[in-house]
Amino acid sequence: MSTIPVTHGGAPALANRQRALLIEYSMPLAYAVLFAVLAATVDNFFSVANVVGLMLSVAQIGMVACTMMLCLASRDFDLSVGSTIAFAGVLGAMVLERTGSVTLAVGAGLGAGALIGAGNGVLIAYLRVNALIATLATMLMVRGLAFIASQGQAVGINSDAFIAFGDTQVFGLPLPVLVAGACFLVFGVLLNHTVFGRNTLAIGGNPEAARLAGVKVEKLRVWIFLLQGLVTGLAGLILASRITSGQPNAAQGFELDVISACVLGGVSLQGGKARIFGVLIGVLIMGTVENVMNLLNVDSFYQYLVRGSILLAAVLLDQLKARGERRT
Repeated sequence: MSTIPVTHGGAPALANRQRALLIEYSMPLAYAVLFAVLAATVDNFFSVANVVGLMLSVAQIGMVACTMMLCLASRDFDLSVGSTIAFAGVLGAMVLERTGSVTLAVGAGLGAGALIGAGNGVLIAYLRVNALIATLATMLMVRGLAFIASQGQAVGINSDAFIAFGDTQVFGLPLPVLVAGACFLVFGVLLNHTVFGRNTLAIGGNPEAARLAGVKVEKLRVWIFLLQGLVTGLAGLILASRITSGQPNAAQGFELDVISACVLGGVSLQGGKARIFGVLIGVLIMGTVENVMNLLNVDSFYQYLVRGSILLAAVLLDQLKARGERRT
C-alpha cells in the first residue's frame, strides 16, 4: 500500500510572515533605537527646546513629503519642489509688499504652486514627457523666475500677520509643526481610505491595468501633481514667514531630502507602494541626523556627504526590499 507524503507548510509560511513583519517595521524600530542612543549620548538632544526645534526643522519637508509620496506611488516624481518653494515665497512677499494684503499674498503663493504642479502633470501625463526631464526643466525655469521677479534680491516681509504663520505657538507647538501634522493626517486618510488613494496605488502598480479597469490615469496624474504644487506653495509661504523674507535661492537641494525621506519610509521607486507612517519615520530620520550633526558642530561640507550617503542608502534599501518581495 502506497502512502502520500504529508508536507508541512506551516514553518515556511511563518518564516515568511516574520520576514514581512521585520521588513515592514524595520524603519520604525531603527529610528526608535537611533533616538534612544542619541538621547543617551548627545548633550541637549532630548531637551524640550531641541525636540521642538527638530520638529520645526522638518515641518516643510514633512508637508511636501506627503504629496511626493503620492507622486512616487504613481510611478512619478517631482524635482521642482525646491524651486517652487522659493518662487512661492518670493511671489507671496512681493504681493504682500505691493498690496499689504495677507490674503492676496497667500492666494498668490498657493495659486502659483498649484499652477506649476498642474503644468508638470500636463507635461508628464498628456504630452508624455519623461518625469525626470519635465520636472528638471521646471526646476530650472521656476528658479529662474524667482531670481527674475526679485531681481536676485531677498524680498523683505514686515507684516506681523504674515510672520505669525511661522511664529505662532498653539498648545506649545509652532504652527508649521501643526500644519505638517495635519498634512500627514489628511494625506494618510486620502491614501488609505479613498478611491483617489487606491487609484493612485493602482496606476503606480500597473498603469495599463488601471486604465482598463476604468481609472482616468492622465487626469489623476495631473491632480496628483496639482496637489504636490499646492502643498509645496504652502510650504514656501510658511518658510518665507519664518525667515521674514522671500529668498530666490531658498530650498536648494530640498527635493533630494524629500525623496530620500519618502524612500526611507518605504515608498517604492517602482510605484504602487506607500505608507504614510513610513514617510513620517523617514522625515524624522532625515531631520534627526541633520539635527545631531548641528549639535555636534559637524562641518557643512561633511553634512552634504552624509545626506548624499543617506539618499544612496535609501535607494539601495528600496532595491533590496523589492528583491526580497519578489523572492517571497
